[in-house]
Amino acid sequence: MGYQLQEPIPCAGSYDVIVAGGGPAGCAAAAAAARSGAKTLLVESAGALGGMGTSGLVPAWCPFSDQETILYRGIAQEVFEACKKGMPHVKPDALDWVPIDPERLKTVYDDLVAGSGAEILFNTFIGRAEAKGGTVEALVAANKAGLSAYTAKVYVDCTGDADLAAWAGAQFHKGDGKTGEVQMSTHCFILSNVDDYAYWTGPSLHTSNPGSPIYKILASGKYPEIIDAHMCNNTIGPGTVGFNAGHLVDVDGTDPKSTSEALMKGRKIARAMRDGLAEFDPAAFGNAFLVETGALMGIRESRRIVGDYTLTEDDYLAKAVFPDEVCRCSYYIDIHRSPKDKKEGKTDDTLKKYPPYGKGESFGVPYRCLTPKSLKNVLVAGRSISCTRALQGSTRVMPVCLAVGQAAGTAAAMAAGSGTVDVHRLDTKLLREKLRKAGAYFR
Repeated sequence: MGYQLQEPIPCAGSYDVIVAGGGPAGCAAAAAAARSGAKTLLVESAGALGGMGTSGLVPAWCPFSDQETILYRGIAQEVFEACKKGMPHVKPDALDWVPIDPERLKTVYDDLVAGSGAEILFNTFIGRAEAKGGTVEALVAANKAGLSAYTAKVYVDCTGDADLAAWAGAQFHKGDGKTGEVQMSTHCFILSNVDDYAYWTGPSLHTSNPGSPIYKILASGKYPEIIDAHMCNNTIGPGTVGFNAGHLVDVDGTDPKSTSEALMKGRKIARAMRDGLAEFDPAAFGNAFLVETGALMGIRESRRIVGDYTLTEDDYLAKAVFPDEVCRCSYYIDIHRSPKDKKEGKTDDTLKKYPPYGKGESFGVPYRCLTPKSLKNVLVAGRSISCTRALQGSTRVMPVCLAVGQAAGTAAAMAAGSGTVDVHRLDTKLLREKLRKAGAYFR
């Protein structure tokens, strides 16, 4: 049974390009589109830009290098270097696993997007895409002004869940093709009043260290909220450590009820982590204070669009080069398996099948992964690009999202000015020329 609205929804604005979602991909897309001369609107559901690096409290960047040189350039490098400048404890030439100060990064993204000339709408949710014959005609958004419609020539879906594309009728995959299972999620958090000397000279907390306190916490049985030893952490400021730690199972990023329940569980996990570390690593964490948990749940996997090309594990192994590639990716295939998999004997042999790259190795991400097959004027950037489930474990991270976002925004501006607004007919040679001039790197 549906509900019929009694009044038409007013149109609040028309643009050349509308970007849905203000995470790394969305910020780069909006800035690139506006710098290309397109009248651009960025719509973000939170009160800050940056997504998982800010509101989500992910404490470190995945590697920006291929172990030889910086790989993610252009807007990605702009953001990365600006974030580092405000962190005195980070070496200026650091490229890999560099800590993030989330408050500084918020203003970096503000300056990037607003400085490009793009408009920003915070605390605004996209709830519907009006499409006809594969062409999106308008988006319906909700905020303190009520329901409003926004129109554009071209739309860029950077929601992380391919919401806009899915609502417009695009084909997509979600999680495991047979079971629907998705990678485990993580609710990041920050502890302050940490003893810096004890933290740096004491045992590594990381999962890879058999002597990490996390194993004592699990063995004690006192903290049942913590289900495994996932424990990544970084110093993000004086006496302040950010944690990408703990796992939650079966969180559906497209289901508001699922994410709401997960956020409440995540807050309990963060409290348990603080208490467990205080008990089993008292020198560093005896007086630690839980400052904050993420406003966003750390969703690693949900929808992936079906694009004009689908990146696969074979492309990873081949270190593929494409004539229309718009960036390179060197991150390993990082899949967070559930305890259920392990219990059923489904051991993760991903790293054996697809070992991490050596120095200077990477694969290309082609433009065709950004173009949903059944939609004419929509591009997708971020973790929802067209790829297999395993390969998404590599392309989902923030440096890649920034690079892909810049490509999508540049392409969207080109398509908006083309007259046809058909993203599938774009001159990719010209796109690559524009990206190179803007500092992007690819083969």
